[in-house]
Amino acid sequence: MDKFQLALILVGVISTLCCSNTAASTPADNYLISCGSSASTTVGQRVFVPDDSGSVTLTSPHSTAVSAPPGSAPDLAAAAAALYKTARVFTAPSSYAFRIRRPGRHFVRLHFFPFASGSYDLAAASFKVSTQDAVLIDSFTPAHTSEPVRDELLLDVARDTLVVTFVPLAAGGVAFVNAVEVVSVPDDLMAAPARTSLPLLTAHRVNVGGPAVAADGDTLWREWTTDEPYLAASVGIVTREVAYNGSLDHLAGDATSDDAPDIVYATARELVVLNTVDQMTWQFDVDKRPSSYLIRFHLCDIVSKAPHLLSIDVYVGSHTVATGLDLSTIGNGNLAVPYYMDFVLDSSDPSGEIVIYVGSASSMKKNSSAFPGPILNGIEIMKMHFASGSVAVVEPSDGSKKEKQNLPIVLGSLCGAFAIASIAAALAILLRKKEEKLLPSPSSQSPSSTPWMPLLNRFSLRSRRHGSPTFAADNDTPGATPIAAGRSASAPSYRFPFAVLREATNNFDERLVIGAGGFGKVYRAVLPGGGATVAVKRASPESRQGAREFRAEVELLSGLRHRHLVPLVGYCDDAGELALLYEYMEHGSLRSRLYGGGATPPLSWAQRLEALAGAARGLLYLHTALSTPVIHRDVKSSNILLDGGLAGRVADFGLSRSGPEPELGETHVSTAVKGSFGYVDPEYARTRKLTAKSDVYSLGVVLLEALCGRPVVDPRLPKPMVNLVEWALHWQRRGELGKVVDRRIAAEVRPQALAKYGETAARCLAERGANRPAMEDVVWSLQFVMRLQDDSGLDFSDVNSLNFLRELAPPSEDPPRRRSSQEEDGSGGEGEGAVTDGEFTDVSMRGVFWQMVNVGGR
Repeated sequence: MDKFQLALILVGVISTLCCSNTAASTPADNYLISCGSSASTTVGQRVFVPDDSGSVTLTSPHSTAVSAPPGSAPDLAAAAAALYKTARVFTAPSSYAFRIRRPGRHFVRLHFFPFASGSYDLAAASFKVSTQDAVLIDSFTPAHTSEPVRDELLLDVARDTLVVTFVPLAAGGVAFVNAVEVVSVPDDLMAAPARTSLPLLTAHRVNVGGPAVAADGDTLWREWTTDEPYLAASVGIVTREVAYNGSLDHLAGDATSDDAPDIVYATARELVVLNTVDQMTWQFDVDKRPSSYLIRFHLCDIVSKAPHLLSIDVYVGSHTVATGLDLSTIGNGNLAVPYYMDFVLDSSDPSGEIVIYVGSASSMKKNSSAFPGPILNGIEIMKMHFASGSVAVVEPSDGSKKEKQNLPIVLGSLCGAFAIASIAAALAILLRKKEEKLLPSPSSQSPSSTPWMPLLNRFSLRSRRHGSPTFAADNDTPGATPIAAGRSASAPSYRFPFAVLREATNNFDERLVIGAGGFGKVYRAVLPGGGATVAVKRASPESRQGAREFRAEVELLSGLRHRHLVPLVGYCDDAGELALLYEYMEHGSLRSRLYGGGATPPLSWAQRLEALAGAARGLLYLHTALSTPVIHRDVKSSNILLDGGLAGRVADFGLSRSGPEPELGETHVSTAVKGSFGYVDPEYARTRKLTAKSDVYSLGVVLLEALCGRPVVDPRLPKPMVNLVEWALHWQRRGELGKVVDRRIAAEVRPQALAKYGETAARCLAERGANRPAMEDVVWSLQFVMRLQDDSGLDFSDVNSLNFLRELAPPSEDPPRRRSSQEEDGSGGEGEGAVTDGEFTDVSMRGVFWQMVNVGGR
């Protein structure tokens, strides 16, 4: 087929399909705002109204409408360029407020095009953008470019008002925006596993092998680019663009025109197979900071003349997405069936590049023209956008008459609040001065070469709630410098020079890397002079969370000690570097022992139970050891490490934070969503209300992961099986959980233990946090499972209720107590070795539990 014939087909396809796609359904919320404009702006079939038209509420005292000088508009079609000829400039934190008629998933699109107007040079602006619940852009600095910037985010809006706030970051600086879109989308646009990862930031949306698609050609007004800029040229690789002029066969439960326009599924790029190892390759630039991405592949067999001829292999970097994919099987023997599959890339390459390969290793092709080459129709790459920093909200005032009538009351309240604030500020200054006297002198710190250094001069190691730091390091640790941390500290904290860490890691030899995350890489190290083996977590220069995570872990772990928490050995804030040193866990993570393979044998069922029970004890300690619970927020199998005895220990506290204060009547804390895809509590993701029950949910996910021996989200599986939680709970409700147990341990699992274990996991995964058990109940239930598993003579007829445990527990005149301040800092009682275990709940009830489950113990 020559190019002229292909062009004719494309014209027919586009004219037919675009007509069907332009008839988009009317969304419940559809705000199209032209910022700074005095008149409506028509772009295609859509009309953007001025931001002072009354359709939205604008905080205007610190904003100005500006217009671009002649000749500075972007190089776009006249209608589209008109959108970027005006802007709203903010000289102080300001916001737009949108009334939400239907809570749920929404696209928020922000349009930016810098130009100079009067005293404002928008190219020099630096600002952040956030909603009440999430940071959308943590630091935006527009470049001098002839192309507009269009940031598209998919949010889950649970409120009746969405407030989008713009905050200038520099003193005397400005923020700006040219246009804002807030559009509701169907709830099923994202499959269940992806919903908990919202917000999603669109990085690339590509119509592979087909034309660019403007917003009017998409039912949800998305824009699709062509794939040529991303297609890697390879010697000997031949591809061709194909188009389909028949009717697409949309099957119930598969892709719809909302998932992608029909023009995407009716065009594709096909590999002309000359060799079975040939592959088509696309390279996409993404954030150089390690980030997680949701990659959606759109596929439709428009090249086969009969079923079962097409075979497709898909890879992302070194990861396998699909092999031998037969689209006609998915379509029940039908061809031209639109289909998409999602793949989660846990962490992108530090090079800032995602490489996608599509080929076929099928041996049946043999270069025969009867068999079509592998194809790809479309690609969407969306960053799981957990931006750093705190949200900023400027609630707009409606200026109603009622407010004016209540002005005296408001003024009186403000005066009273000002007086209280003044007293609080005075007390804070006095406390700060007292605190600074206890800090090490700045002159004792090593010189710093970066703005974040030295951190110890910028925050107190003495946590307000956690007591004084007591790093558990040997007094003769080579190279460590003890620094006094407070008058009541029972042990010094250890600050390691960077030179010591360089020597211990053989100049950070890549062969010693044992893990990596958002903070940076983790190295196995041996301290000089025959010292201990430790794990060194070094902050990556590209990490935006380095200083924040460093501070969180030092403040938390310097005040908490428990045998089921990975202990902090020391830290380094020297020579422009940040690093944390932990006790080395020789058996790695629970995740690595579930999926590692190789010579390492898989964990037995008993070993898995022991590791999970240990992790639950560690989390129980976090939740109950202090007057205010500490919530981990990132419980997952890779953050449960196994020591020499395979006991589970909770690690990685960079996202941890203090929970609600019960004595103040608080039930939750409102905060931006943090965590890992697949493990995040959906109630927390939806409401942004964090409680200790969010950790319970995440641990429930890990319970199923350990039982089934498979990833939490696996897009390579059929749709009903992609999400482990949904799949396993389906069988749990049917009383057939045994069907999804890891076959490597299936023979070991006793039915009574499995029944109790499944019930425990199901309760942890309850949709509402109020219906989940406390971590104390989870610990008890896992211990109960272990007894049911271990004791062949144990046979309870009712193991389905945690109340059964409580009913047998005798009343206690002295309930489990929280540690005193002396016990917390190790200065009183029996010393650090006596109470630091912190397992007062276990100890207080252990005798009763043993008598209850051990027949011979009564």
